[in-house]
Amino acid sequence: MSTPRIVLVHGGFVDGSGWQGVYDLLKQDGYQVAVVQNPTVSLDGDLAATRQVIDAQEGPVVLVGHSYGGVVITEAGTHESVAALVYIAAFAPDKGESVNSLIADPPPGAPVPPILPPVDGFLFLDREKFHGSFAGDLPAGQAAFMADSQVPWGVDALGGAVSEPAWRHKPSWYLVATDDRMIPPPAQRAMAERAGSAVTETPGSHAVYVSNPAAVAGVIAQAAAR
Repeated sequence: MSTPRIVLVHGGFVDGSGWQGVYDLLKQDGYQVAVVQNPTVSLDGDLAATRQVIDAQEGPVVLVGHSYGGVVITEAGTHESVAALVYIAAFAPDKGESVNSLIADPPPGAPVPPILPPVDGFLFLDREKFHGSFAGDLPAGQAAFMADSQVPWGVDALGGAVSEPAWRHKPSWYLVATDDRMIPPPAQRAMAERAGSAVTETPGSHAVYVSNPAAVAGVIAQAAAR
């Protein structure tokens, strides 16, 4: 069996450049890696962008999603080339679920992401609270750069519902970030359990893919080895 290609899918408020640390480690280990640049305007648009990248790969694909990218890979993962799914502190919705439905009823005491009211159909995180909520384990300067370079996240992307969850048919892995203040760790564990994912836990903020690329690359390598 040929070595699987790795396709990395980013989430909301950020772009694909945050994967560089993970990309570098995987490349060092001999993997071919592609990074999707989601427009994050609508789920349909992000699915199209992801499928375009999957179509360009030769051989089986390990599809990796962070945060909202988990919604994208859950739907795009039904592609015949996708052999495995990897969720990195990500949403793993079931049929009919969206980001909106998954965050609609947070557990008591859970941190509330500082998402500002939509403007012209797009969302941003409060820049003053970005460090503590999204990237608490990154240096202040790096978190400030991420806050000031946010990508607008379309409300249509949050409302996009999954029609056929790929994790029902394909093996999946899940990395829980135990210090996440965007998607509560108990919610991550519950989604991973429902999906039947092989679970790894590591200390880390929601930006664990940036702060701890070795842990993330390690889980991806587990999926690729399968």
